[in-house]
Amino acid sequence: MNLNIDAIKSQTFDAIVIGSGISGGWAAKELTEKGLKVAVMERGREIKHIEGYETAMKNPWEFDHRGRPTNMAAEEYWAGMRTGYTPNEEHRYLFENDKQNPYIEKKGGFDWIRAYHTGGKSLLWGRQTYRWNREDFLANEKEGVGTPWPIGYDDLAPWYSYVEKFAGISGQAEGLDVLPDSDFLPAMQMTAPEVHFKQAVDKKLGRPVTVGRVAHLTKPGKQHTDLGRSSCNYRNKCMRGCPYGAYFSSLSATLPAAQRTGRLTMVHNAIVAEIIYDEKSQKAKGVRVIDQNTLESKEYFAKIIFVNAGAIGSTSILMNSKSSRYPTGLGNDSDQLGRNIMDHHLGVGASATVEGFEKDYMFGSRPNGLYIPRYRNWGKDKRSYTRGFGYQGGASREGWGRGVGQDGFGAQFKESLTHPGQWTVGFGGFGEILPDPNNRFTLSDQKDKWGLPVLSFEANFGENELRMRQDMMNDAAEMLEAAGFKNINAYNSPNTHIGLGIHEMGTARMGTSVKNSIVNKHNQVHEVKNVFMTDGAAMASASCVNPSLTYMAMTARAADFAVSELKKGNLK
Repeated sequence: MNLNIDAIKSQTFDAIVIGSGISGGWAAKELTEKGLKVAVMERGREIKHIEGYETAMKNPWEFDHRGRPTNMAAEEYWAGMRTGYTPNEEHRYLFENDKQNPYIEKKGGFDWIRAYHTGGKSLLWGRQTYRWNREDFLANEKEGVGTPWPIGYDDLAPWYSYVEKFAGISGQAEGLDVLPDSDFLPAMQMTAPEVHFKQAVDKKLGRPVTVGRVAHLTKPGKQHTDLGRSSCNYRNKCMRGCPYGAYFSSLSATLPAAQRTGRLTMVHNAIVAEIIYDEKSQKAKGVRVIDQNTLESKEYFAKIIFVNAGAIGSTSILMNSKSSRYPTGLGNDSDQLGRNIMDHHLGVGASATVEGFEKDYMFGSRPNGLYIPRYRNWGKDKRSYTRGFGYQGGASREGWGRGVGQDGFGAQFKESLTHPGQWTVGFGGFGEILPDPNNRFTLSDQKDKWGLPVLSFEANFGENELRMRQDMMNDAAEMLEAAGFKNINAYNSPNTHIGLGIHEMGTARMGTSVKNSIVNKHNQVHEVKNVFMTDGAAMASASCVNPSLTYMAMTARAADFAVSELKKGNLK
């Protein structure tokens, strides 16, 4: 018996998927369901659905520090602390320690929030799920910004429907050009102040307001229950992991779907150091991985490779994949690897108090809010900046936690906290960031504990973003005033960095030619046709809506194409 041949055989698959997050999970599902033997390389530890959600069922008093980050956590999760929530005790175990996973901020600032485990950030995302509109795909070309998209809305529309039906999207159809409707499950209900706000803003300002569109099951179908998923319980503890599978994640939906085919192999603790390029065939033949615990190096082989490690992770893998043909990284003839980092800028909006709804309450703890679609630079509206923004927020009544900063003690004080507190309302803007080649990361000379280059970031808001932020702040206050709310507080935090939205995009953009981009209209690396990138790295612009649904649709579309090409013999 030739042990070496046996080892290579056991490490050879039809397809390799790098990363098990939202896009990686979809790649695994689609490729296995189309008959391929697939290995998913996950750099982090294994987490199992239900039993792996350590804090999902804990009460507030069961946390040693009542959910707050300790001084040690604040030091170790130094980038996470900027978000205001990721290092909190309830869900810190699902985010990465920044001290143990260092990066360099060479110029400006970048909030790189990571989750290295089965399912990645699909366990932690905000679940806001919106289609892009037609103009989103046309704006770059019309405005001469970045590079034109090689695909349009019509290319993705059937795939949007396809992934929406499987994922389960709750929302209200509005018939808006700026925010195309999805295939919806029943919408979650607005609170009484939110209904009032919607009516006032529509009447006085002519701006639409709708309930958030979220990847939560409000009325599960058979395709959901067959995977063990059930209805949302309105607990709003989603970031701890959902044991009911009520919100969409790789762990509750796509990976179980892939697993039931019998063609999925999960490889955990497998840090992909590089994609192995074969000079003779001009294709990739596999990946070299480093075990994050033992530091052992191992190679895996496949006919096609899907790179889904997140916008930064995916691109860094290509940058580390050097050869005589690609001395600066796989597929980098355009010098675009690492450039055009985008996100949605946050840290700007307004809040207020609400009077007159003391007899109204809300059902449960709704894991959702309101959404105000883009209206700036749309239709006849023209601003001093380009593109636009939307808002996410809503109204709720203060709970017992309001007593933390309140004067008082004793029985009477405790009794007062058993009653619902004041209604408050707030909206934060999600503004589009333009692609800028100077917003980038590079490989530094510093090495991490696995011997890989530490990434160095240069990222700043441009003049377009700074002008937009003023409107985002002022408009939020204007809408709260139109609704008659009190004590309005408008804010525009000067300490906000790119990355705060945790919607990092760009870095290996899709484009029309090898001269202006890394991947083509099918998400293939231009000159290395059996390598596909379908996560945030491939985005040529950012729109102003949450991007995950577009990653899902793009991945399903690319997987369909890849299998078709493989069957034709074009990718061998």
